[in-house]
Amino acid sequence: MKGRILIIDDEAEIRRNLTVGLTQEGYTAVACPDGISAIHELNQARDKGVTYDYLVTDIFMPDIDGLKILKVIKVQYPDLPVLVITGFGDESLKMTALSEHNTGYLDKPFEIPDLVGALEELSPGSTKTSAVAEVKGADTVLRESVSAYLTIRITDTARSMEIFNELHKMEGIQKCEAVRGDFDIIVLAQGSSEDEVKAVFEKIGGMEGVEIASMSPVERPKLDRDVNEFVKVYAQAMKQPAQVKSAMQPGTMSYIIVDIDPNAIQQIFTTVFFIDDVIFCDVIEEGKKLVGMITSEGVGRKSTILEKLNEIDGVRRVREATVIKLVED
Repeated sequence: MKGRILIIDDEAEIRRNLTVGLTQEGYTAVACPDGISAIHELNQARDKGVTYDYLVTDIFMPDIDGLKILKVIKVQYPDLPVLVITGFGDESLKMTALSEHNTGYLDKPFEIPDLVGALEELSPGSTKTSAVAEVKGADTVLRESVSAYLTIRITDTARSMEIFNELHKMEGIQKCEAVRGDFDIIVLAQGSSEDEVKAVFEKIGGMEGVEIASMSPVERPKLDRDVNEFVKVYAQAMKQPAQVKSAMQPGTMSYIIVDIDPNAIQQIFTTVFFIDDVIFCDVIEEGKKLVGMITSEGVGRKSTILEKLNEIDGVRRVREATVIKLVED
């Protein structure tokens, strides 16, 4: 056997052709239709002591695109050779893929000999060498804090700026944004305990000219072990640095409140989380809602993002609250 290959492609015919073709070439091939099923396969194989020698992944898929999978795989399995395949690529995508260690790129359509040749150009490696243990320990401190969102309406408009400034400087407030939507201000409080966060909200509730519209503690999304691990790795490697970068970029920032089917939370959360324009995504109200922030630059870009969110299976309603920049961070 030349090696074990994991294939990720959302087109059934391509999965079948690649599996048959690579098997005829002496490889063992396993095919997955999307990113989440591939995550499960890699982790189940690891638990059984089975290693993969190559990963072949398409870029454009319904849940997690191949470049994001590539980023996490290179953190978890730095020595695994990866071949990115696509029928809709361009020079920018190609350079992004090739910037990763031991990664190749192949445009569709191609013949099996072309695929085998591209694989043979990569340096030998496998999932036997894993950095997962190091990643698990890195997130422990982040999970110790308690957070909650508070939406506020200002009843004394003459004191709007005074109220905002007081909230913005209040101890325990991690984020405070003036918004245009169903409410006037959205606050994210963070503390070492639920009582500490509750005390912050009680202080806010006692302010003159303030009406609390809602209070929603942030919950851990109900994800299975494999997907949760994948999300944490991606957040550390890509999402958290992107939050800082986006805050410094020009463009429109908006909060989104997404009503969802809680029975489909894993699929919905991962799909929303991995949209490039979504800066962060939190779960609230017993898995019935997501709250997050999107960034957009360019005419019509925000409408496209909102349409994309509304098209996700299990999403019932998407509301937007555009951020009004009152102070510099």
